[in-house]
Amino acid sequence: MTAQAAELDPNLLAQSVQGELDRLRAAGLHRSRAVLEGRQGAHVVVRGRDFVSFASNDYLGLAADPRLIEAAREAASRYGVGAGASHLLHGHHALHEQLESALAETVGMARALVFSTGYMANLGVVTALCGRDDEVFADKLNHASLNDAMVLSRARFHRYPHGDLDALDRALGRARARTRKLILTDAVFSMDGDLAPLPELVRLCERHGAYLLLDDAHGFGVLGEHGAGTPSHFAVSSERVIYMGTLGKAAGVYGAFVASSAALIDYLVNRARTYVYTTATPPLLAAALLQSLAIIRGEGWRREHLQALIGDLKEGLRAARARLLPSPTAIQPYVLGSAGAALRAAEVLRAHGMIVPAIRPPTVPAGSARLRISLSAGHTLADVERLVSALRKL
Repeated sequence: MTAQAAELDPNLLAQSVQGELDRLRAAGLHRSRAVLEGRQGAHVVVRGRDFVSFASNDYLGLAADPRLIEAAREAASRYGVGAGASHLLHGHHALHEQLESALAETVGMARALVFSTGYMANLGVVTALCGRDDEVFADKLNHASLNDAMVLSRARFHRYPHGDLDALDRALGRARARTRKLILTDAVFSMDGDLAPLPELVRLCERHGAYLLLDDAHGFGVLGEHGAGTPSHFAVSSERVIYMGTLGKAAGVYGAFVASSAALIDYLVNRARTYVYTTATPPLLAAALLQSLAIIRGEGWRREHLQALIGDLKEGLRAARARLLPSPTAIQPYVLGSAGAALRAAEVLRAHGMIVPAIRPPTVPAGSARLRISLSAGHTLADVERLVSALRKL
């Protein structure tokens, strides 16, 4: 068998892949999927058993809200299920247009553009704005979508230590970009739950003539006045901020959006490949999201209840505070160190009827495997007290 034939041999490929899977299992890094058998929420059914779930990003408890379900049902009855085409090939529906206007108004920006996912939004923005003559600056704890976007853009990129503004300042000062300098950061870091120093980042943008792509996947709907997100939380408004929010977490549905100036959004309509070359999301989702936005703006008690639960969890685990990272958000990381310890803890909690995911490398750095506790307005105080009691016994 020639070397080329060996490379193409499907049996050899299967053996190679199986070897990689075996190594993942041996290291405690293999992942598998649980199958939900009912609605998403703070309480779920898996394999016929009821659990309290601390695994979802449904921060406001809207994923199964009857009002969203009815809005989607009515829109499906009137407009059908699929969009049938990309936005530029007559897949752009009046409901998409209404949703984009409502999103722009919610976050206080000129225009918004809806994408299928946050991953696609980040890829679309960075690759449309940056190329070989540009430079990108990224926090080392950024989400994978931002990391992949900067690599695919072919721009020269720099990764600065998490939250290290001095290092970022120095890197920006050394930049030799011919066209654009773009900073990429999570607004709420998805595994640590901490906030990016947005006011300081904006000041660095102004000093160095840079722009900031702010991924507010875990802040939109949760933080700020009426859920307007991290810029509202910090009372920051700047034309140098390109805002990305997701719609499948606090908003409870699916998709993402980018908000910015009218010119930039028009440019993305024409140049963001992940927008141009993909089928539009179903109009029924836009209808559900319009209802979700009304609830986010109008029912502030959801955010208040969520903040109360965050306080209850921290107070209950005061004795074990060293294990909790200092997060002010619904993401509460309980660090255990090794992948094995995190997996064992998750199994103990599962045996007690609670789902808390074990997060392991490469998602988090080696030695910082953890339980990622996600709180929701759908949880009750009793749910949190039950979790605290179990964690105290670990």
